[in-house]
Amino acid sequence: MSNSVFAALVGSTFMLSALSVTAAPRVAVDIPPVHSLVAQVMEGVGAPELLISGGSSPHGYALRPSEARVLQSADLVVWVGQNLTPWLGLALPKLAGNATVIELAEVPETHLLGFRDSVVFDASSDQHDEGHDDHEDHAEHDDHDHDDHHEDEDEHDHDHSGYDPHMWLDPDNASAWLGVIAAELSNLDPENAALYVANAKAGQANLEQLSAEIDTLLDPVHGGRYVVFHDGYQYFGQKFDMPAAGAIRLSDASDPSPARIAEIRAAVQEGDIACVFSEPQFNPALINPVFEGTEARVVVADPLGALLDPGPSLYGVVLRDLASGLAKCLQ
Repeated sequence: MSNSVFAALVGSTFMLSALSVTAAPRVAVDIPPVHSLVAQVMEGVGAPELLISGGSSPHGYALRPSEARVLQSADLVVWVGQNLTPWLGLALPKLAGNATVIELAEVPETHLLGFRDSVVFDASSDQHDEGHDDHEDHAEHDDHDHDDHHEDEDEHDHDHSGYDPHMWLDPDNASAWLGVIAAELSNLDPENAALYVANAKAGQANLEQLSAEIDTLLDPVHGGRYVVFHDGYQYFGQKFDMPAAGAIRLSDASDPSPARIAEIRAAVQEGDIACVFSEPQFNPALINPVFEGTEARVVVADPLGALLDPGPSLYGVVLRDLASGLAKCLQ
């Protein structure tokens, strides 16, 4: 073998070895908005895998074999928490037992609101904070014990006395999560720690600007009354002082009973409701009986980004579209 060929082989081996050492962590994320935040932090290093895509509702999703394999190979799993995807909580100890797990509902800085069990909301219904008195033990996610955390899940579908899981619609929560995600990625991949931290800080600055834009957009329609098909907008409503007047479906996306439909219809007829938010994955036939004969306008909102391409920009588009849709509907 010539010296030049030998040198080329040695060089190739060295480069492959270097690539294996610096390969990006394998990251699995539950829903598109959270995936977007993780993608922002990982930009320039790698890309996370998305578990729930398209128009699927996360509340009752069935994990496919390909998604199970993503969990099995993951170094890091980022998910919202039990009240959004209890099925994922059951799967994590079995499929991702060796992965670092960030459950965003357990991040101490996460602002939580309580689950609402009424379809008609009073003025204070979205002001109840769940708080984080019990979250001190979760500051170190590397020590997260799946077995202890999930021991009661066999009898737990949706804890109606607990938190509303749609926390990503408050950009203050998203900002806190960017920092936590960057810290965990830095622990897994110290060589790229500076880039993760820089990306997170840039994302946080963008979120501040986004919040200011939305405040300006919604200012002319403050006080406008609207209802939602699915009670998934409590965080958005509180953050931007635009609370919904009611919901056809509760936060867990359970089907509405005839009594619930009658209750919300009465509220619509009596409460000068101008607008209703539907969602892409829900049956519009459930909305028609509520708003038939009224002047309320229906707009399709997409809080999960189901109609968008996954990626770093999705989160900002979700919130901007939500705000612009509400502003137009209430004008």
